[in-house]
Amino acid sequence: MEYRVLARKYRPSNFDDLIGQEVLVRTLSNAIASGRIAHAFLLTGIRGIGKTTTARIIARALNCIGSDGKGGPTISPCGVCPNCTMIAEDRHVDVLEMDAASHTGVGDIRELIDTVRYLPTSARYKIYIIDEVHMLSNNAFNALLKTLEEPPPHVKFIFATTEARKIPVTILSRCQRFDLKRINTEMLTEHLKNICGKENVSAEEEALTLISVAAEGSVRDSLSLLDQAIARASDDKITAGSVRQMIGGADNTATFRLLETLLRGDVAGALAQAKEAYINGADPLLFLQDCLEVTHLITRVKVASVVLSDVSLSEHDRATAKQLAEQLSMPVLARLWQMLLKGVGELRAAPSPLAALEMLLVRIAYAAALPTPAEVIRSGVDASAPAAPLAANSPRRWRIS
Repeated sequence: MEYRVLARKYRPSNFDDLIGQEVLVRTLSNAIASGRIAHAFLLTGIRGIGKTTTARIIARALNCIGSDGKGGPTISPCGVCPNCTMIAEDRHVDVLEMDAASHTGVGDIRELIDTVRYLPTSARYKIYIIDEVHMLSNNAFNALLKTLEEPPPHVKFIFATTEARKIPVTILSRCQRFDLKRINTEMLTEHLKNICGKENVSAEEEALTLISVAAEGSVRDSLSLLDQAIARASDDKITAGSVRQMIGGADNTATFRLLETLLRGDVAGALAQAKEAYINGADPLLFLQDCLEVTHLITRVKVASVVLSDVSLSEHDRATAKQLAEQLSMPVLARLWQMLLKGVGELRAAPSPLAALEMLLVRIAYAAALPTPAEVIRSGVDASAPAAPLAANSPRRWRIS
């Protein structure tokens, strides 16, 4: 049989399988139990959080007739009746899915509206699921307004989007909105552990935590990464080391080394390291963003050492960040962050990103000779005066020896 990826194989088929969305499940349960079912739903959230899956589950819940054929709308669809089966197989004539990313025009919406007045063929409700609804044009939204406000009693609309702010307020006000939240790392790790058990795959706890962190709350992303980790696994076991290599979470050795060189004021050394990284295939902009991330990490470690317990950090990153946090002051870190952040815009606008990166590194290295604002106030130094040449024993260095 053809292999099915984990994201499809373990796609939830009912609300019990939907993890981390208790508010949505409770609201819909109460609505179905009391017969107060809205005519339009809007599901928002990040990619891979379960918006389209939830829309299909709602369609099954509203159209389920039970195994005996006499049931009504239920929060726990049976999964065996004709309606549940056909919706699960994406072949029910009364449940229509439309991808707004490829059907953006007013003509597509008019075709949809023309079918609204017809009664369902075999289901209880005719349900329209429009994915990526924010991609519709303004004219398409306007054409949908009247039907969305006063739809026939046999019609339900379910919209899914990652960009709710791009949807007109006139549409939002006509929908019952549910914001699907990111799944926290602990819950996602437990979910991956259960799937590994079903797949007979051995995995280290730290490895699954790393995958959960990299997925950033997205269930689909975590399952895609798990699929990849299983394919890479040696001796049928997923290790933390292999996951770090897979997701690019290896030690930031080169980035830390560059920052240390810069903060010593070693211009030639910093330029040589940047050039070496460029020759090895590093993108200057991504390299600069790595420097920003490392600066952010050092700052967090300085103000809250609990950050060091983050399992996604390698031993090298943890030890080096702790060392630099002890050596650098907050004014130094703040100035470094501002200069790096300004450099991102410069690299994007520059005709040669490498040249822009090198000029930025030169500025940062020579900024070691500049006093901080507090030092200017204490010593009465004229901050507008030219900085003295950077000497080996300069007392105004970025406190890295």
